Amino acid sequence: MLFKNLFRKKSATAAIGDGEDIHGHGLHKVLTVRDLTFFGIAAIIGGGTFSAIGNACFHGGPAVILLYIICAVACGFTAMCYAEFASRVPVSGSAYTYAYVSFGELFAWIIGWALLMEYSIGNIYIAFSWSGYFTNLLELGGLHLPQWLTINYSEAHTAFLGNVQGEGFSAWTNSPIIGGLHIIFDLPAVIINALITVLVYVGTKESRNFSNIMVVIKLLIIALVVLVGVFYVDINNWHPFMPHGFGGVMGAVSGVFFAYIGFDAVSTLAEESKNPQRDLPRGMIYSLIICTIVFIVLCLILTGMASYQDLGVSDPLAVIFKLKGVKWMLFIVSIGAVVAMTSVLLVFQMGQPRIWMSMSRDGLLPKRFASIHPKYKTPGFSTIITGLVVGIPIFFTNENFVLDFTSIGTLFAFVLVCGGVLMLPRREAKVAGEEKRFRLPYINGKFIMPILFTATVVSVQLGLPDFFRGLIHITSENASSTIPMLIFFFVYGVVSILSIFKNFSLIPVLGLLSCCYLLTGMTLNNWAWFSSWLAIGLIVYFSYGYRKSKLAKK
Repeated sequence: MLFKNLFRKKSATAAIGDGEDIHGHGLHKVLTVRDLTFFGIAAIIGGGTFSAIGNACFHGGPAVILLYIICAVACGFTAMCYAEFASRVPVSGSAYTYAYVSFGELFAWIIGWALLMEYSIGNIYIAFSWSGYFTNLLELGGLHLPQWLTINYSEAHTAFLGNVQGEGFSAWTNSPIIGGLHIIFDLPAVIINALITVLVYVGTKESRNFSNIMVVIKLLIIALVVLVGVFYVDINNWHPFMPHGFGGVMGAVSGVFFAYIGFDAVSTLAEESKNPQRDLPRGMIYSLIICTIVFIVLCLILTGMASYQDLGVSDPLAVIFKLKGVKWMLFIVSIGAVVAMTSVLLVFQMGQPRIWMSMSRDGLLPKRFASIHPKYKTPGFSTIITGLVVGIPIFFTNENFVLDFTSIGTLFAFVLVCGGVLMLPRREAKVAGEEKRFRLPYINGKFIMPILFTATVVSVQLGLPDFFRGLIHITSENASSTIPMLIFFFVYGVVSILSIFKNFSLIPVLGLLSCCYLLTGMTLNNWAWFSSWLAIGLIVYFSYGYRKSKLAKK
């Protein structure tokens, strides 16, 4: 009985009904396909563009564009799966709600818990990056903040213990001390989180208008970066194209994939969309296409203007123009980065409260999280909690840690969304009222997947004769890379066999396998931290959600 209850499912009709039950005090339906596309761009073009892209180029060289394309393909398949769910279940909650409908309550909780981590920890990283560019902007204007107010405590402490000269060491040695505690925190990061929380609390319409303006500004600035940068491109910098081999390219997966995680935040805005079944899919797919083109062009400009070895910094766009002596662009780039990251903070800060709200509606969290502000028509309490969840760790966490942590959680969610579509009953024919809804094209993978799997194995064996032999002989030295790849090929083979008997749709299968492949780039340390987070989530679920769930009362 316990096992059965863990996988109790919520029907699509019930999920839609939950959103309609509170219609009298519900969310404002003000978002169009243009607004949703802009929210997608706002979420995607930010820290991954102005910050993480530098380290990605440093690890992968010019060939990192291949990883951006791989990630775009994986996200493209996943976006279509999100779109199918959004068409069938047009309510807030994103992948959490979709998992509830397809896999059942336990998986819904796990994915909801992972999404809470994705949005909150992702915003911590963005807040740190925002602070760096904002501080540079103040410096250009002649204003200087003490270093102990522009860096996090963890980084400063580590620099001091390692005797690493620089901002962190200086912040630690010059910081005020109260009761034996060094007062060190990133003040700009704390302030921007508070301001964004207030804006999201006040309303969706206001947030939409602010986001749309910022998207236009940052796209214009990126266009200027490309137009100016192209005149400083030296094609000799594109050689070697893959300096650290394909392993180096895959080593950048956390930074590259982090750039794409924002598009799924659009699906949390379903109940504020005028026509979610038509506009949500379009908004996600349009924003994904636009942003992929932007990423590839920027990578080519970056690696063309300077050697990949010079790009392992947190502000790569500013660094390359400084290296070329184009000082006036430093100011433009800093403005663009501040605007871009502000928009990302806004979208993520809007997404997380709506997941809290959806989980609360289902009884998995206290009712207070589902309350809607009577005046502003936003999930007010959840918005405040989100601000605290993001704001408090800013005082003590490290930005490199949160980058890896966020990417693995997002990929995990994407895997479950693609797998969830495979669990849904196939829509055989259109019915009245469905003409304008998104429908995931059905391509039978019965014969394609086994052929594709066989072709993959043969190609790898011919190109890398020692590859499979290495997977069999696992040692302590190669375990971190070998075990994930071994699991991937096992999943690949099982899914290919199941496709023969289940007639799986090709697009969600390819989405699932693409995301699984990207997960092989994560280290065992990433998996250890992620597993710890999920363990905490399961403790919360069994101590509260399992007993309080609405489905437990039926």
